[in-house]
Amino acid sequence: MSILFSQYQPGRFMATNDLMMELQKDSIKLDEDSEKKVVKMLLKLLEDKNGEVQNLAVKCLGPLVGKVKEYQVETIVDTLCTNMLSDKEQLRDISSIGLKTVISELPPASTGSTMTANVCKKITAQLTGAIGKQEDVSVQLEALDILSDMLSRLGGTLYSFHSSILNCLLPQLTSPRLAVRKRAIIALGHLVLTCSGNIFSELTEHLLAELKKNESTSTTRTYIQCVAGISRQAGHRIGEHLEKIIPLIVQYCNVEDDELREYCFQAFESFVRRCPKEIDPHIPNVMGLCLKYITFDPNYNYDNEEEEEEEMMETENGEDEEQESDDEYSDDDDISWKVRRSAAKCLEAIVSSRHDLLQDFYKTLSPVLISRFKEREENVKADIFSAYISLLKQTLPIQSWLHASDASGKDDVPLTMLQNQVPKIVKALHKQLKEKSIKSRQGCFSLLTELANVLPGCLADHIPALVPGIVFSLADKSSSSNMRIDTLSFLHVLLCNHQPEVFHPHIKSLLPPVVTCIGDPFYKITSEALLVTQQLVKVIRPLDRSCTFDAKPYVKDLFAGTLKRLKAADIDQEVKERAISCMGQIIYNLGDHLSTDLQLTLKIFLERLKNEITRLTTVKALTLIASSPLKIDLRPILGEGFPILASFLRKNQRALKLSTLTALDILVKNYSDSLKPAMIESVLTEVPVLITENDMHVSQVATMFLTTLAKVYPSCISKISGSVLAEIFQLVHSPLLQGGALNAIIDFFQALVLTKTATMGYSELMKQLTAPIYSSGSAGASVTLHKQAYYSVAKCVAALSSACPKEAPAMVNQFIQDVKNPKSSSAVKVLAFLSLAEMGRTTNLSAQRELKTVILEAFTSPSEEVKSAASYALGNISVGNLKEYLPFMLKEIGSQPKRQYLLLHSLKEVISSSPADGLKPYVEDIWALLFKHCECTEEGTRNVVAECLGKLTLVNPSELLPRLKKQLSSGSPHARSTVVTAIKFTIADQPQPIDALLKGCIGDFLKTLQDPDLNVRRVALAMFNSAAHNKPSLIRDLLNAVLPSLYNETKVRKELIREVEMGPFKHTVDDGLDVRKAAFECMYTLLESCLDRLDIYEYLNHVEDGLKDHYDIRMLTFIMLARLSTLCPNAVLQRLERLIEPLRATCSTKVKAGSVKQEFEKQDELKRSAMRAVAALLTIPEVEKSPVMAEFSSQIRSNPEMASLFESIQKDSASLPTSEAMDMS
Repeated sequence: MSILFSQYQPGRFMATNDLMMELQKDSIKLDEDSEKKVVKMLLKLLEDKNGEVQNLAVKCLGPLVGKVKEYQVETIVDTLCTNMLSDKEQLRDISSIGLKTVISELPPASTGSTMTANVCKKITAQLTGAIGKQEDVSVQLEALDILSDMLSRLGGTLYSFHSSILNCLLPQLTSPRLAVRKRAIIALGHLVLTCSGNIFSELTEHLLAELKKNESTSTTRTYIQCVAGISRQAGHRIGEHLEKIIPLIVQYCNVEDDELREYCFQAFESFVRRCPKEIDPHIPNVMGLCLKYITFDPNYNYDNEEEEEEEMMETENGEDEEQESDDEYSDDDDISWKVRRSAAKCLEAIVSSRHDLLQDFYKTLSPVLISRFKEREENVKADIFSAYISLLKQTLPIQSWLHASDASGKDDVPLTMLQNQVPKIVKALHKQLKEKSIKSRQGCFSLLTELANVLPGCLADHIPALVPGIVFSLADKSSSSNMRIDTLSFLHVLLCNHQPEVFHPHIKSLLPPVVTCIGDPFYKITSEALLVTQQLVKVIRPLDRSCTFDAKPYVKDLFAGTLKRLKAADIDQEVKERAISCMGQIIYNLGDHLSTDLQLTLKIFLERLKNEITRLTTVKALTLIASSPLKIDLRPILGEGFPILASFLRKNQRALKLSTLTALDILVKNYSDSLKPAMIESVLTEVPVLITENDMHVSQVATMFLTTLAKVYPSCISKISGSVLAEIFQLVHSPLLQGGALNAIIDFFQALVLTKTATMGYSELMKQLTAPIYSSGSAGASVTLHKQAYYSVAKCVAALSSACPKEAPAMVNQFIQDVKNPKSSSAVKVLAFLSLAEMGRTTNLSAQRELKTVILEAFTSPSEEVKSAASYALGNISVGNLKEYLPFMLKEIGSQPKRQYLLLHSLKEVISSSPADGLKPYVEDIWALLFKHCECTEEGTRNVVAECLGKLTLVNPSELLPRLKKQLSSGSPHARSTVVTAIKFTIADQPQPIDALLKGCIGDFLKTLQDPDLNVRRVALAMFNSAAHNKPSLIRDLLNAVLPSLYNETKVRKELIREVEMGPFKHTVDDGLDVRKAAFECMYTLLESCLDRLDIYEYLNHVEDGLKDHYDIRMLTFIMLARLSTLCPNAVLQRLERLIEPLRATCSTKVKAGSVKQEFEKQDELKRSAMRAVAALLTIPEVEKSPVMAEFSSQIRSNPEMASLFESIQKDSASLPTSEAMDMS
């Protein structure tokens, strides 16, 4: 301590440093006496003559705040505030740093400490005083700075001071010093985040009044800047005042003052971004102003530029014709560029937020922007390019399954309009590609790259205009490395998106500079150049079409340039990989021109195959080479290469296994004569391990490779059949097998039977396939296999039988005997029926006379599994022989009410699997029969009837769809719900002939959303959801009419809630819950498919209600909220306060002690889901500015239970893929 007061300077410095070290330790505890001493001393050291000691003393303040009592902190703050008003500049500066340090260390208000509130009030009172006394500007500036700091961190704590802070800040907006005004605006921006509605209104009223007065242009500028600043910080609050603000700002755009105009456009830009809903009616007006002022350049004459250029050429050598006199206008005074720049930025905001106006943009905005590509100010030009690139990005057709079926439609109009403007764009840009300015060339290339991506092929006619610019930027000595990289990446996109022929005339000029870039010392340029070269190789000799271009002269340069990089060992990883891929492409397309070089290169590939870092890329390159139509000679490397590939199958890297299997497959197909049996066996021993249910995709690829082997080398397979087959049978009996892997196994079995190997004949395979089912014990023993396994086995049985048609009839007989035998277990019967079904679908089983009776008898079996298998069998056998079976089935449905449900399921199989032509003769009979049953009281039966009706409608839509529509007016709610459900089954995610007809009448079916019957409304919502999910184009244009009915169904209906007495307890049942759930599911689906057609604010109102609804609905709305945070963050930010309350309520509920276990689990799941939504909200940019959010997140941090939950959610989300979409199909 004593050293600190000594005169010895280094000693004071060291002692202060030691003190700081001590204070930073958590263990330090100060008693009251030492607290006083330390505080007093530090405050004295702040006035120290030595600057370094002062700096250290300030650093000590931070850790000290948390260690001393509250009144000591107040002492510190008092002293610092007083020092801030001192005459000594150095002391003022150090004190303001001190205050900022203290503020940043104060604990947030939500921790419940009163200290923060008291200290802030102390500081605020002093600061507002200091700001008010306009004596010393630098004091004012510091004070405003600190006040901003405090408002942004602890605005909510200063609630009681907001009014006085406002009164202190408003006069500063007219301060003679611009710096003071600027900081006052920043402070107001932080104030509006947390202030009450009244204060906000007071502020806006004041700004409006001053804007109307317009005392001087200078203050008007400040007020407009202030409005823009507030809107940027708290745009959602200013929305309701926009009606009054916008006309004033529009009026000031026409005042001859460039800075004022710039601020006006900045204000417009922030309104467009922050209050999209309220600015909507003003968009045409704002856009008009932007377009007017983006061309505003009063001091420069752009006319007759074309002629000027010729004249300039003549006068360049001589002196300029006339020197301007000095006192005339100089270019430095011209700030009109600021107006143009802010107009361009405002346009970009409009373009990026209003996808719905695309066609207008191409009519009005695009031509103006293109005409401004000639802008002379670099910064403005960059913003104009950036606005145009935004426009192109908005036009990019959405490549996804959702819009695949909408391909022809109104999305094409903007693309056609753009196509017509391409010549103008190229004309405006191609000269600039040779300008000196690197920035503007980079801008041109970014724009052209985007254009080539949006409209592939659109630059085909303009290649001659673009090539000189590309060559210039690649070869020009003054080009920066980024310039070259941008040029190369544009060239890559260009080559990928256009036909090879258009480049052939220019290869001579394009190729040399690209090859030079491969040799560039900077690895990023090399890597980009290799990508371009790989594409160029495909262009100069496309193997998939006839081509007259002679590639021979270019092979040498291409090859030499790439080989140099391929040989180098000491280069960047990415360059290594791209050199391998590029060389692979060269050999694939030009291998026949390489003569002796080929063998050398393949040897290098062998080396790269042995290297862990490059092996995966090399395997892919070899796969490409092996598939080349040029039949490249790979014999020299196969002997050594094959065992290496075999060893890769043991490695733990999944991508490597998959690529190696693909490579081996191609090698076996194309190079069978060069492979020795020993080489193949070395690979085969590695395969059995790969076939496992843990990784279905690897199993599938491995099985496909085995199938190739069985066809090419039948002899090899027999040697290892045991181990491989054991694994494959294991997989067939797995519940996870389906789709691609199952088809691969079926192909393998068929190939296997045809090898005619003794150990794997038809009967042997059959025995192994069905063994687990037959051995599952006597009748009544439990079935050990999963239901899915029966279907897999049945499919394999059918496949084997179709491969060996001679064996099939005996097999069918055996199955029929199995079913008839009373001793057979139900498992055996199920398998027999399923196998008969699979066989019967493709072959006609009419020779089997007793089949029908056997199946009908099984309908009375005690086992549900057997019944449903028999029903499936009847349906599929009928598909194979409609003429005999279908009339029989219809007759049975009519006469056997007890078996109806099973028979209808058989009918469903027939309708789903038969070709339309086969069904046509029976349509009328089936239709009549189904309509008899569409009012059945049993919902299960109605659903099957609906599915049959829907699928039958697809057979002849033009006639049957209107009939369904007629039924909508039926009096029975059951009939209406059946018809609406039938429509659901006509909607598929693939394009179908019925689509155009459906589009015309789906509106009528959707009117059932207003049906008086609850159940009809529920199925209507399910149908709407299916349309929104599978084929949004059907409903996009109807949303305006349908959404009110949809939102109506999200409301809780009191009249549907009833009390049920269960013994001594009363229990409430909400009959409307299912309908509400269906409505919220539709809302979720619309987010993914029709976001651009929703009024997101209206939508959020209903989400907000859902957050307070029943458990199931809250779960749904939490997921919706998380999705909304990524899709439309701005709208969510505006509603944050109302959305957080229900989340907070859910996260802090306590389950009553003594509740049942389910209740605890339910609440747990709810909290997790709510916390996920909170985590998603926290990813929104700028969310931390919201006081509600800041308070909630500190509440989470301070509550141990919530904090641990939040952490576990963050861990989960880190390990998950980014999009957490849920599938509701």
